[in-house]
Amino acid sequence: MKVNMGTVDRIIRIVIAAVLAYLYFSQTVGGTLGLILLILGVVFVLTSVVGFCPLYTLVGINTCPAKKE
Repeated sequence: MKVNMGTVDRIIRIVIAAVLAYLYFSQTVGGTLGLILLILGVVFVLTSVVGFCPLYTLVGINTCPAKKE
């Protein structure tokens, strides 16, 4: 897997995941929608840790800055 996420993208995803987790665990959003948002938050954290987003590959997006050789 080639890294296709930049640092800013990773930070934004982690912040969004934290907000979604807060909404779920504070019971602001519950039921099926709450579970879907919680799962989405987990996916955001996992893709941020790995630095690879499969959806970006399908769409052709790369937010990782070019590496100098």
